[in-house]
Amino acid sequence: MAKKCHGTRRRCIRTPTLLVVGIGMVMTMGILGATHKDGSQAAAASPSTSTPVWLCRPGLRDNPCTGNLTTTVVRANGTTYIQSASPARNPPIDCFYVYPTVSTQPTANANLHIDPQETAVAIAQASRFSQVCRVYAPMYPQLTLTGIRSGIRPQSAAVAYLGVLSAWNMYLSRYNKGRGVVLIGHSQGASLLIALIKREVDPNPSERHRLVSALLMGGNVTEPTAQVVGGDFVHIPACGSYSQTGCVVAYSSFSSPPPANSFFGRVGTSISALSGLSPTSAFGLQVLCTNPAALAGGTGSLIPYFPTRAFPGSRSSLEHGEASKRTVRTPWVSYPNLYGAQCESSGGATWLQVTDIARPKDNRPVVQPVLGPRWGLHLEDVNLALGNLVQLVRDESVAYTH
Repeated sequence: MAKKCHGTRRRCIRTPTLLVVGIGMVMTMGILGATHKDGSQAAAASPSTSTPVWLCRPGLRDNPCTGNLTTTVVRANGTTYIQSASPARNPPIDCFYVYPTVSTQPTANANLHIDPQETAVAIAQASRFSQVCRVYAPMYPQLTLTGIRSGIRPQSAAVAYLGVLSAWNMYLSRYNKGRGVVLIGHSQGASLLIALIKREVDPNPSERHRLVSALLMGGNVTEPTAQVVGGDFVHIPACGSYSQTGCVVAYSSFSSPPPANSFFGRVGTSISALSGLSPTSAFGLQVLCTNPAALAGGTGSLIPYFPTRAFPGSRSSLEHGEASKRTVRTPWVSYPNLYGAQCESSGGATWLQVTDIARPKDNRPVVQPVLGPRWGLHLEDVNLALGNLVQLVRDESVAYTH
């Protein structure tokens, strides 16, 4: 567990280092460099493209994506109220969620056994979407923390991608039945979905028609600096309103400008190679930032939701102190009007600037870049804006089905 806090006025939120993986850039290199559209080279590297195992799927007996969503909402003055929410009985659209790196297995690629880490991250990032969509989340042979630390091989990245591709194809053939679908991913999950969209969805009008939106946090989606579409996706633009569909939301959050060596928010020579671009073709691109609190631009207020249960192998994600005095006993806690956000560009970087907007005497805990400035608020990309993202999918669902 890592922790870093500033000042004496506030407590901070602890975040489990198991949720780290921001080596999405390397993922994309391995996927695009080691696979072809027909899968010829990558197939030889993949031992695992068999029947997918589902972490979340409607009808599963133990489904972490349809759990208790009851939330303690903590106001700026310290008072609280209970907010009730539950999975929708028959939502009109689906969500396809690919989780970030959480596996601590000793091999380069994880097997498809559902460990406590996958269950916990599905609860933390995907379960609240069950209010507005049926959530499908496949297990996949992701690059493990061990595999990343020992050096990522293109073959291993290809294996991870083919696992997601296999699950996506099964979802389309067996479960989709023509319904609209939201693609959701964070970090490694976002990088795999970027590759999937680029290779399978973007060039295919039939699959593109089913795309309600793609929510790709912490994955460095690229776009041209002077056009609406281009970069990673040819036909799929950034979302500019809450009623727009067939679009993408992507951002990486920072509490201060990303340094020159940051992992996110920058397009450079290395990212060009990782995206399958030559260094020369990378010019004129920037990393996409769409503010989930203000899609049309400007500043908006984030609606964060944090699980209060401890992540496996760590203490609770919430720094208890003041929180324990408030007796947060629900599975979730939310702090409205605590964070403002806007997309910013400076020094060759584009990012979601998250600002503590609390007034004096507001003692609610705040998140910090616990992994250092190169990572920013990567661990909290999803949970900082989870309320905004769920509301966005709710609005897009109405627009899509109408």
